[in-house]
Amino acid sequence: MSNYSEEATNFIVHHYTQNPTKECVEELAEIYQRSTKSIIGKLAREGVYQRQSYKTKSGNDPVTKADLVADIVAYLNLDENLVAGLEKAPKQALKAILESIQTPS
Repeated sequence: MSNYSEEATNFIVHHYTQNPTKECVEELAEIYQRSTKSIIGKLAREGVYQRQSYKTKSGNDPVTKADLVADIVAYLNLDENLVAGLEKAPKQALKAILESIQTPS
């Protein structure tokens, strides 16, 4: 059972393009009694697979400490060399600093 029929391929592609989620892939895997990796591989070969992006526990896009430091440097118009090592500070502290300088007094 290594190949998909043309009919199965069309169904998989159509179903996935209507609902490109992990749940849809799992449902297709169950319907065709294949692994989710097999379905993902088929969708990728057909050029329609959309990789799910990582989200934090709160549902936001991840932000690195380097990104936070770059925003602080840009907002305060500082020389990056003056704040070398700031990215080693706790992430919550960097977020607090950035929020504080962006909030009007």
